[in-house]
Amino acid sequence: MVIFKKVVDIQAFLSKKRAENVAIGYVPTMGALHDGHISLVQKSKADGLLSVCSIFLNPTQFDDKSDLVKYPVSTESDIELLLSAGCDVLLLPPVDEVYPGGEANFPVYQFGHLENVLEGASRPGHFGGVGQVVARLLNIVRPDTIYLGRKDYQQCLIIRRLKELIGMPEIDVVICPTLREEDGLAMSSRNRRLSESQRSVAGTIYQCLVSIQAKCGTTGFSIVKKECEDILNSKGFTPEYVALANADSLELLDDYSADVPMVALIAANNGKIRLIDNIMLQ
Repeated sequence: MVIFKKVVDIQAFLSKKRAENVAIGYVPTMGALHDGHISLVQKSKADGLLSVCSIFLNPTQFDDKSDLVKYPVSTESDIELLLSAGCDVLLLPPVDEVYPGGEANFPVYQFGHLENVLEGASRPGHFGGVGQVVARLLNIVRPDTIYLGRKDYQQCLIIRRLKELIGMPEIDVVICPTLREEDGLAMSSRNRRLSESQRSVAGTIYQCLVSIQAKCGTTGFSIVKKECEDILNSKGFTPEYVALANADSLELLDDYSADVPMVALIAANNGKIRLIDNIMLQ
C-alpha cells in the first residue's frame, strides 16, 4: 500500500494509473476504521479496481466542535487494517492539504430538502461540511467508483446529488450493506465510546427497525413509531427521530405506502453518544 500525505503526489500517481487504463475505486473515511469500512475496500478490490482509501477527520462537518475533539483516532491500527484488506493507496492528508488557504476558499453546496430533514434538522450545517469535503476529495482522487456504507443513508443520497452539482455525473456511487454486530448494532466508529451498560442495550435500535419493517401493511406507522419510542425510552435512550421516508427523496411519510420505496430511520442518544441506523422496507 502506498501512502500519500500531499495532494500533488497522489494526483501524479493516480494520473499515471489512469493513463494505463486502470479504474479507481474510492472509500472516503474519517478513520477509526472497523469491519464496515474494510468491507467497502474489499468490495472495491472484488470489483477489480485500484482501491484508494482516505483518512481525513473533516472539521467542517461537525456542528458540535466538542464532537470533533472526542472523535476516536487510531491511525496506526487503521493502516494495519487497510494493509490486511489489500488496499492499494491511502491518502492521509493534513488539513492544509485538503483546504489550502483555509476552508473558506472552497464552496459549500446546497442540497435543498435532503439537507433539511432528519440528520440535517438535528445537525445544522453538517451536510454543508460533508459536501464541501467530499467535493474536494473527489476532485483530488477523481475515482471511477465511490463506495459508501448504507448506515449513513442520508449522506449517501447527499453524495449522489453532489456528484451532479460538481459536474462529475460519471462517478458510480455504490451503496453497500450495513455491517452489524451479533445483536444487530450497526458498526460505527462511535461505538467505541459506548460504556458497557450502553453497549448492552445499543442493539435495541436495530430491533425497532426490524419491528417497523415487519409491521408494514399490518399496523399503522404512527402506532409502530410510538411503540419504538417507548421501547427506546425504556432502555435509556432519548429518541431524536423515528421516521419513515421515501427511499429516493427522503420525503417523510405519515404511513406505510405501497406506491414508493421506503426506508425507516432512527436516531437516538444514550447519554452523550448519538447513534443512527436505518432499514429498507421495499
